[in-house]
Amino acid sequence: MLASILETVMIICFGLSWPLSIRRSITSKSTQGKSLMFMVFILIGYFAGVASKMLTQTYNLAFYFYFPNIIMVATDIVLYFKNKKYEEEQKSNA
Repeated sequence: MLASILETVMIICFGLSWPLSIRRSITSKSTQGKSLMFMVFILIGYFAGVASKMLTQTYNLAFYFYFPNIIMVATDIVLYFKNKKYEEEQKSNA
């Protein structure tokens, strides 16, 4: 029970940083300070966490918090590519 609570707290804490990262991606229109590889590894880790829960059939509260985190990381990855394209357009127009 305690392990489940601690895992849920971990997932929530990780999840709290993604809205800030997404906001920064939107407002800056820049990939500066972003690491695509980092975000992809985080996304893979979240999918591994979901897979683990499904294999062990441990559908506790932590399981459900993986999904908003996956959506937020995926959103930040999409914004990364959008901003990368914007940066390339800015370079070609300069």
